[in-house]
Amino acid sequence: MKKFFQELKDFALKGNVMDMAVGVIIGASFQGIVTSLTNDILNPILGIAFSTDFSNVVIPLFGDNCIYVGSFLSAVINFILMAFVLFCLVKAMNRLMALGRPKVAKTPAAPKGPTQEELLAAILKELRAQNERETSTAK
Repeated sequence: MKKFFQELKDFALKGNVMDMAVGVIIGASFQGIVTSLTNDILNPILGIAFSTDFSNVVIPLFGDNCIYVGSFLSAVINFILMAFVLFCLVKAMNRLMALGRPKVAKTPAAPKGPTQEELLAAILKELRAQNERETSTAK
C-alpha cells in the first residue's frame, strides 16, 4: 500500500500533471469570457438578420417541438473561439519554452558510403581480376 501512495505522489507531482491542472483551471475561467463574448456581443449582432437574439432562433416542428438552431450555432461559435484561444496560448507557451532551452549544436553527418551499385561493380571487378589471375596461372 505504501508503494501505491508513493507512485501516486510521484505521478501527481510531475510537471506535466501540474501543467495540465493549471491549463484546465485557466481554460475553465476563460470559458466565462468566451461565453459572454458569444452571448452578449456576437449573438445580438447575428440576430439583426433574424430580428431577435440569435440564440433564440428556432425551427418549429410538429406540435410544441422545435429545433433550436440558434442555440446550437452559438455553442459551435463558442467552441471555435475557445479552441482558437487555447491554440494561441499553447503556441505562445511552446515558443517561451523553446527560448529557455539551450541550443544543441548539430553533429556533422556521417560520411556516406558507396552505393549498392558501386559495391556490386567493385565486387564484379575483383571477381574478373581473380578469374584472370586463375586462368593465367593455369596456363
